[in-house]
Amino acid sequence: MRTGTWLMLLSAGVALVLFGCARRQPATGEADTAGAGKKLVVAVMPKLKGIDYFNAVERGAREAAQELGNIDLTYDGPTEGKVDLQIPFIESWTLQKVDVIAVACNDPDAISPALKRARDRGVHVITYDADANAEKSGRQFFVNQATFEDIGRALVDEMAAQVGEEAKVAIVSSSPTAPNQNAWIAVMKRYMAERYPKMQIVTIQYPEEDQGRAFSMTQDILKTYPDVKGIFGISSVAFPGAADAVRQAGKKGQVAVVGLSTPKSMREFVKDGTVKTVILWNPVDLGYLTVYVAKAVAEGTLKPGATEFEAGRLGKVKVQGDQILLGPPMKFTAENIDQYDF
Repeated sequence: MRTGTWLMLLSAGVALVLFGCARRQPATGEADTAGAGKKLVVAVMPKLKGIDYFNAVERGAREAAQELGNIDLTYDGPTEGKVDLQIPFIESWTLQKVDVIAVACNDPDAISPALKRARDRGVHVITYDADANAEKSGRQFFVNQATFEDIGRALVDEMAAQVGEEAKVAIVSSSPTAPNQNAWIAVMKRYMAERYPKMQIVTIQYPEEDQGRAFSMTQDILKTYPDVKGIFGISSVAFPGAADAVRQAGKKGQVAVVGLSTPKSMREFVKDGTVKTVILWNPVDLGYLTVYVAKAVAEGTLKPGATEFEAGRLGKVKVQGDQILLGPPMKFTAENIDQYDF
């Protein structure tokens, strides 16, 4: 090949590379329409995989993706509820330049730098179930199950109805850094002081997302505080762990167990009378709503300032600032729990 021809081809190749590199990434909050007509790549991550709650979330997410038709959905995450195991997934998806990352965060602050790097690379970021630090992460919206106020008050009111307004109670939570659990606890404490000032929290335990540890910590609570009358289990694995400990200790009917988990996880405890009421939202609907929000954010149809949002079979859902609200919590009892299969 002659030198002149070779140089021309080389120059053309360099120009093509430069043109490709110069493709502008969408600015923060801006929709990327360059791929119009193509499927949006949406990566959804739970706190951890393999538990009933997040299995139900995945079911709803896949339902929405199939219904919308233009979503290429990835649902993946760690098998332990640890933020340091979530970060590599975010970094990988950022390098792949997916369109949207949606995360249920195990730690609001520790996860934020990775989310901010994704935003800086032009990836849309939303959170669901448990939020990140909004300012540090740059996340655009948080898909919230219900207001923290509604959930915290519902838990306390149910406990008071079962054990009275002056009972000693304990809380079995999740991680000390779990954003949703900490928000609920703050509401519960404030609401108790206002509505039930003689109700006393004797201890708060943090078994992480580990049902076995929730079981053993509840056993310890029952031994250390023999006059405790109620246990709150405020994660989807803490609640069945606490209920099992109360049942095996022969305290059914003597110590109330109130909390948040799926009907599937709690059905046996409701059926045998260890638990009277399970409080939760529908996690299938939460996963479904998250994918609808992801699509709208990526396409620029959901923007700051919106007051409501149309989400398929859910109809219009409420938007408060940068939060999309699924709705008020539900109650599952012996009368209705068999109607739900998540």
